[in-house]
Amino acid sequence: MKTYLVTGGAGFIGSNFIMYMLKKYQDIKIINFDKLTYAGNLENLKEIQQDERYIFIQGDTCDKKLVEDVFQKYEINFVVNFAAETHVDRSITCPEVFAETNVIGTLNLLNCAKESWQTRDGFKDGVKFLHVSTDEVYGSLGNSGYFIETTPLDPRSPYSASKASSDLMVKAFNDTYNMPINITRCSNNYGPYQFPEKLIPLLINNCIKHKSLPVYGDGLNIRDWLYVEDHCKAIDLVIKKGKAGEIYNIGGHNEKTNIDIVKTVIKYLNENFDSNINESLISYVKDRKGHDRRYAIDPAKIKKELGWYPETCFEDGIKKTIKWYLDNEQWIDTITAGEYKNYYEKMYENKIQNKSI
Repeated sequence: MKTYLVTGGAGFIGSNFIMYMLKKYQDIKIINFDKLTYAGNLENLKEIQQDERYIFIQGDTCDKKLVEDVFQKYEINFVVNFAAETHVDRSITCPEVFAETNVIGTLNLLNCAKESWQTRDGFKDGVKFLHVSTDEVYGSLGNSGYFIETTPLDPRSPYSASKASSDLMVKAFNDTYNMPINITRCSNNYGPYQFPEKLIPLLINNCIKHKSLPVYGDGLNIRDWLYVEDHCKAIDLVIKKGKAGEIYNIGGHNEKTNIDIVKTVIKYLNENFDSNINESLISYVKDRKGHDRRYAIDPAKIKKELGWYPETCFEDGIKKTIKWYLDNEQWIDTITAGEYKNYYEKMYENKIQNKSI
């Protein structure tokens, strides 16, 4: 029985990955290691909480002693590192939180994995550290072209800079120690359990409540959209078949402008939920600082080497996503209430005062 240490497993992509893996494989064990910040919610995993193959540990990846204890207690075969602060706007307000979690947390995981896996002759057989990253580390594209794995890194926000830094640290452990690693860089994910500060769930939630739909600048920024289950399938393939040391881009071949996404959500909800939801809710706001114009990933490498391709077209994925949020309005209200609203404000205040929370 192989054991996976999944960090950030109570978040959006992490929780989808855990559920996907436990449904697909009977002979695995998953340890979910999550700090449970505002975006981590164990409700995401309630259907598998009683599964004897699943263990939850609340903890911070920056806590070296706790991470060491996990490696000592369990025979970890794979680390899948989702743990990260991910919201660009929040990184502009409080970049030090992103540097700590995304860089120091990743380094701590790498060190603990190396100490546990390293042998006199190299590393144990059948172990791997998979680091989940983002296409944002590449910067911004013009009207044509795609990011490939060898595209130079050019991060333009504190968030993407912290992710690029953690990517380079993971790569360095392969180059320096020959530690078996992979890095995956994905395009924008969407689907169930995504915290409603992100574009698609924010739009759905605001539409339901007849609140304004904020659109940055002219709304023509372009993103490539990837359904979260397709991303989970790709990560599984990279763990099993990816060549150690390699980077794999994971894209959905679904380029859309932000305003197209807004109008798609409005149209579906107008026709299927509430005819009073319409484009009058759209509100154009001042553009985000350092806002990248276009992201687009070429996933040719993972297709050719591992046989992966995105199975969910955007038209089907967005319908499934909207339906899920309509069926789970209480989930949205629960995770956005109370302490979650002020998480970053508390973090920022405590950083200034040299305290931790």
